[in-house]
This record gives sequence, C-alpha cells and structure tokens, in this order.
Amino acid sequence: MTKGYLFKRILHMNFGAMFKKINSIHKKTGMSRIKIFKDMKDCGIKYGAGYMDYDLFEMYNLTDEQRDTYLTRGRNNDLVKKYCDMAYSESFTNKAAFNTRFADYIKREWILIKEDNKEQVLDFIRRHDTLIAKPLDGCCGRGVEKLKVADYGSAEGLYDHIQSLGVRYELEEVLVQHETLNGLYPHAINTLRVVTINHKGTPHLICTYFRIGNGGKHVDNFNNGGMVAPVNEETGVVRESAIDKKKNLYEVHPMTGTPIKGFRFPYWQEAIDLCMKAATEVPQMGYVGWDVAFTPDGPCLVEGNDHPGHDIYQLPEHTPDKIGMMGKFDFMKE
Repeated sequence: MTKGYLFKRILHMNFGAMFKKINSIHKKTGMSRIKIFKDMKDCGIKYGAGYMDYDLFEMYNLTDEQRDTYLTRGRNNDLVKKYCDMAYSESFTNKAAFNTRFADYIKREWILIKEDNKEQVLDFIRRHDTLIAKPLDGCCGRGVEKLKVADYGSAEGLYDHIQSLGVRYELEEVLVQHETLNGLYPHAINTLRVVTINHKGTPHLICTYFRIGNGGKHVDNFNNGGMVAPVNEETGVVRESAIDKKKNLYEVHPMTGTPIKGFRFPYWQEAIDLCMKAATEVPQMGYVGWDVAFTPDGPCLVEGNDHPGHDIYQLPEHTPDKIGMMGKFDFMKE
C-alpha cells in the first residue's frame, strides 16, 4: 500500500464515523478505545484496511496471518488500478453505454430517453404494461423504479412522470425471472454476482455470490435492503445462509419461506460461460463484477461493475475459518 494512497485516505476520512465504529467495537469487545484506534491504524498501514473494513470483517478477532488473507478496500483499489483503464469505464458506468456494448448479452429491450425521441419512447411504453426505469448513472439500485402504465393513466402520463424527476433515465422491459428464483423472491430480479479478472489475457473466475431482494423492494442490492450468500463456483449451489447489512441471517427467505442455503441455480454453466465471454469484450477493463439474471430461456447480463467491490464476499458469517479471499488471486503470482 503506497504512502500516497494512505495520505489521501486520511484526508477524506470521516472521523466522526470512525470514532462511532471504535465506540461500537469497544462495547462489543471490551477493548480499550486507544488499543482499537492503534490497531485500526496498523491494519490500514499493513493491509490497506479502512475502519469500515476493520469493523465489517471483525479484524479485532483476527490474527495478523488471518488479516493478511482479506481483500481490503485498499487492495481492491490496487487491483482496479492495475487491471482497469478508466478511459474505457463508460461501458460500465453508463447504463445506456453498457446496454449498447453488451447488446448480445442483455437479452431485453431498452430505450434511452433523450430530448428528441419522445415519440419513440411513447411507442416503447405502449408496448410494455410495466417498465423498469433506471437513472443513467445510478448505482446500488438507488433511483430504480418499477413503473406500471396503468398507474399513470396512459403512456403520456408515465412519460411526464419520468420527465418530472429531473434525472436522465433509460427504460427497460421487465425481465421474466426463472421460476426457481421467482419462487424465492418474486418482487425483484435476484441476481448472481460473478467477479472475473483478466490476467495476461486470460479471464479467471474469482467468486460467485447470490444477491437476493427482501422487504417488498424491487432491487436486490445489499446496500438497499437486500441480502447476499456465497455460491459454490463449481456446482452453483448456495453454500451458506444469506445475510443482510444489519447482519440478520436467513436460511430461508423471510417472505416466502423458500430455502436459501442449498438453493441450486438453473443454467449454472451457461451463466459462468456468459461472464467469461463478456470479460473479453472490453479487455482494457480487466476486473469486473457481473450481475446475472436468470430467465426461463437462460442467463443474461443485468450490468457490469467496474469496481467489483470487496465487502460482501468475506463477511464473518460466511468465513467461519476466518480466511479471506486473497488466496483466489494466487494465480497472479505465477
């Protein structure tokens, strides 16, 4: 971890939030606040872990050897810098650009709302009873709306509603979810996160995680009320209970009673093959987190993330051996 990176982290650190975490850890563990602060600092220097990592991964319960196995925010940022040329990032940060670049992978209709295409947008709306509206540059599911034409009286009424929001949107037809995933949670498209990295021109599969909606929301994002569970990369079977951001564990879905642990994905190999092929489309962006939906006819891409994240893949409840995921990158040493 470079000194420059650490200096930037210090400049942008939210000290109020950090001390709130320190107080929380103090109450849970009985460790002195000074000891926690010093240990946080050491983890930042040695492993690139911020105070959020320190708390989320419960580093206060780990040995130095165990801590060194975790993909921290600093290490993840280093991978992004090494494998991604951000001059090519628009294919992932802009939803319309992604849909255009990966047209053969998304398997759904969509349209970008522009200043001069009102009639084309109205025609699109009239052909779909229900639509998904996504902010062009949104993330974490924020601002995504599932809209029914009937709720606005007409296509024109729905169009006017979208325009009134003052944000650039693209519209998509609603995907039909495979019955097995729909039976688990029908209010959102529950997706598979597949992380790939291109090393020396060859894509490698890093990990696979199930993202599941909850609470009646129509998004499955972990940071927007959803939950996450690890999936066996070889078999496509969920190997642990799901967990949400509040650290509630779910062996079955609380709204449907459908088992999560042991859930088996349909079209598993097809989904992996889809992502491995997609990983070669923009070779300049070599480290990507793909979100995959499952339809009755097979898998398709929902989006790609140029910052694949690191937090949801190593939660303590999913790592009982207290070993993080850095070992999955050992092939890079060859």
